[in-house]
Amino acid sequence: MALVALGLNHQTAPVALRERVAFPADATTPALAGLMAEPGVREAAILSTCNRTELYCTVDDGAESVPAAWLHRDRDLTNNRVDEFLYRHHDADAVRHLFRVATGLESMVLGEPQILGQVKDAYALARDAHSLKAPLERLFQNTFSVAKRVRSDTRIGASTVSVAFTAVRLAERVFTDLRGACVMLIGAGETVELAARHLTEANVRRLIVANRTLENAQTLATRFGGYAIALADLDKHLPEADIVISSTASREPVLSRAQVASAIAARRRRPMFLVDIAVPRDIEPSVSELEDVYLYTIDDLRQVIDENMRSRREAAREAEAMIELSVEHFMGWWRSIGVHNPAIDLRRLAEVSRDDTLAKARSLLARGRSPEEALAFLANTLTNKLLHAPSANLRSAALRGDAELLRAAERLFDPNGDSERER
Repeated sequence: MALVALGLNHQTAPVALRERVAFPADATTPALAGLMAEPGVREAAILSTCNRTELYCTVDDGAESVPAAWLHRDRDLTNNRVDEFLYRHHDADAVRHLFRVATGLESMVLGEPQILGQVKDAYALARDAHSLKAPLERLFQNTFSVAKRVRSDTRIGASTVSVAFTAVRLAERVFTDLRGACVMLIGAGETVELAARHLTEANVRRLIVANRTLENAQTLATRFGGYAIALADLDKHLPEADIVISSTASREPVLSRAQVASAIAARRRRPMFLVDIAVPRDIEPSVSELEDVYLYTIDDLRQVIDENMRSRREAAREAEAMIELSVEHFMGWWRSIGVHNPAIDLRRLAEVSRDDTLAKARSLLARGRSPEEALAFLANTLTNKLLHAPSANLRSAALRGDAELLRAAERLFDPNGDSERER
């Protein structure tokens, strides 16, 4: 039996191909049924996110190529077009890959925590589809343990590395509790949307979204429970804002020194915190010269992000060492399930001998023999049956000088378990 992981991700394939190969949640269960129907496939799980689609399977020896062939057919990928983008991992490499994925070491943002939840979702779908048995079940459980240990024992997720989140974190340093703050977002692009999401999670008191196109501002504001205004109304609402985060595509500043100075005066010198994420800049640089104004630019955020990325890379090295040890432990178990264990045969033989001898002892009692006689028969017969084959084999080993077997038997039958230490 072999363990196979194959897939493609943001590092190996363009988004157009990732879209074609992706499995929506409602399509995953029938896909698992189709994959499990393939010859040689014993278990299967599918992990599909915006950045990756991966199959994890246990297959019979010789069937390692079956999952990839199924993927081609199921996703209607003609002429093996996907092959150049696929990565394939087997056995220990497959285990290592899943551990790395779940801990965020393979993510676009190093150490990001969302992927672990996505791996858990993939596990839940496979479990509900009954496509997991002992090997993959154990692999996923080990994966969750490894990811949790990496999170708790390293700082891989402790430092923020996105511009929007870093901006919000900086705001929290100035305003300890954002629940009392009014935040103005200028722009309606992806970065502003991410900032709005983080601010909403922080339960800000009020959210104002300003954009050149009022309709776009209204769309974003409605999504996050905010209030939309046009850029033309900026001066009217600016004094309300404790925090301003701006990211537009404007070629000229959208917020001048005079506008901020006027807003500060209207606020009666209550401080304002401004973050300019745009390039070119949205806020005139001279705004930083005003009293009671704290202005951060994209370069200031980049410095924080770079420092945090260095911290994550150091933590990633610690995580790699933890993962390697966990891979060794899992593979030790994996190898053991493929090895014939003579202890199982020995116990089965002993149980057969026990039942047979016990039945004969009961027969003696039924025929009127005394309990002492039946017990003596039971003890002597069972002892002889259990020791006959090992004794005969050891005598034979002694006659042919098989010292290795005799030493192994000495260790095996040592009643105290001390034979190795005594030597």
